[in-house]
Parts: sequence; C-alpha cells; structure tokens
Amino acid sequence: MLDYPALATLAAVVREGGFERAAARLGVTPSAVSQRVRALEERVGGILVVRGQPPVATGLGTRLIAHLERVRLLEGDLAPVVPPSDGAGPVRPTVRVAVNADSLAAWFMPAAARFAAATDALLDLALDDEGRTADRLRSGEVVAAVTADPVPVPGCRIRPLGSLRYVAVASPGFHLRHFADGVDAAALSRAPILRFDGHDRLQDRWARERAGVDLDAPTHWVPSAQGFLEGALLGLGWAMNPLALAGPHLAAGRLVELLPGRPLDVPLHWQAVRLGAGLIDRLTRAVTVEARARLVPPA
Repeated sequence: MLDYPALATLAAVVREGGFERAAARLGVTPSAVSQRVRALEERVGGILVVRGQPPVATGLGTRLIAHLERVRLLEGDLAPVVPPSDGAGPVRPTVRVAVNADSLAAWFMPAAARFAAATDALLDLALDDEGRTADRLRSGEVVAAVTADPVPVPGCRIRPLGSLRYVAVASPGFHLRHFADGVDAAALSRAPILRFDGHDRLQDRWARERAGVDLDAPTHWVPSAQGFLEGALLGLGWAMNPLALAGPHLAAGRLVELLPGRPLDVPLHWQAVRLGAGLIDRLTRAVTVEARARLVPPA
C-alpha cells in the first residue's frame, strides 16, 4: 500500500517548486518534507525527485503523482455521498488539464468557469503547444487535454472539438513597409515574424500551404498569446493569431490580413482519462459546449 500523505508531499514539492515552499503549503517543517520524500523513495526503491532549483520529478515520480491525481479525482466523485472521516469539510478536488495558450485566450476560459461554478472543483491548467499537450496526458501529468493530436491516448476518451481558425495579420504600417509590392517569397524572407516558442510552426505551415513559400525570416520570440496580438498591433512583426482575438481589430482596421481569405484551421480534440467519470464528464460537457459555440465545426 502506498503512503498517500507522503505522495501528497512529493506532489507539493514538485508543484510548489521547492521543499521549503511545500513545507509552508503543508504546514510542516522542511525537514519533515524531506523525510517523507526520502521514506517514499526507500519504499518504492527509486529516486522520485531530482533535487534542484526547482526540484523536478523523475519518470517514476511523475507516474506516482499522476496516480495520486487520479485517486483524488475518484475521491472527488465520492465526496457528495461519503463525508470526510476527520470531520473536516469536503476537500475540493483539483483537475489538471493541458491546454494550448491560444485556446486558453480565445475560447477555453468560459468553459473552465462554467465547470468550476457547477462543481466547486479547482482547475490546474498546464500550458503547452497544441501538438504536445497529448504528451502531458500520456506521461500522466494531466488528466485531460485540448490537443491537435488525433491519436487516442491509451485509457482516454477522445472527441473532436472543431478547428481554431488562425489568420496571418500585421499592423497596416507594417504591411505597408514590408508587403507594399505583395506577399511573396522575397517579402516573407525579410519581414520579421512572431513565434511563441521553438515548437511554434504555424507561421511556417501557413506560408507553405497558403502562400507556397518555405519560410525563413527574422524572428521575435513572444511566449504569450496576448503578447502575440499586441506585438502585431504595434508593428513588431506579423503573426498567426486566432480569428476570435484578431477579428475585432481587423474590423476596426487596426490589423490587416497578409492574404485575405486564406486562414489556417487547426483541428482540436479533447482527450480525458476514463477515471473520475463524474467530474471529467462534467468538464467534458462544458468544454464541448464552448467549443461548439466558438470553433469552426468539425468536417
């Protein structure tokens, strides 16, 4: 039998980013936190966390923390009918979800708010590229994900959500400076672009599929969905922005499309573990309803 208080301590060390912070969170001493983690490592026969700044869970540690999250989900489903044994109030379950930054900014938050209001559960949202969120699910870091990966993760349900529509946009001044003679290979090679991070390839995909160009351009790195939009508005570079965010600025003339009428649609899927069906099913319904209202319908 696993020591679940020790597992919760391990999770706190990783989540809080340090032994002292975990101790403050749990109301114990840093020494007690260290002893609990060490005892758990001796119990399972392996290192669970790499002691660094911040501490990082090993593969085994990640799997055990994921197991703890699933147990908490199951307990969350039982909370309405089984009172806590210590006489304290019910523990609010936390649901950890991986979601890409553009979805978070463009459509996901109303679903999150609706779910939290209906269940009193807490959400822990992990940001990652839409092509990598399913990896968070496979590793057990999260129990649900908005992902562009159409391959079902073992032990998870998958359903299409629709497509997030992107448009290539720039400020009118930027467009005049860099694309006065048209959007061609030469202009696209000179005009600065905005990228979210090293995994962001939407600009490359749009240039190849919509303009027939292999993109190789000066790059500004802007790891923020809001920063992406603001950077385009200020003329820092051109960027792929969700139409849901860029639309009002296009209508007002603050942004222009590089190639009008040539958006890029990115199909999204919802994947969630089969355990903890009550809470997960309610979150799935909230996400599905919001996606149906905000995304391009699936083909």
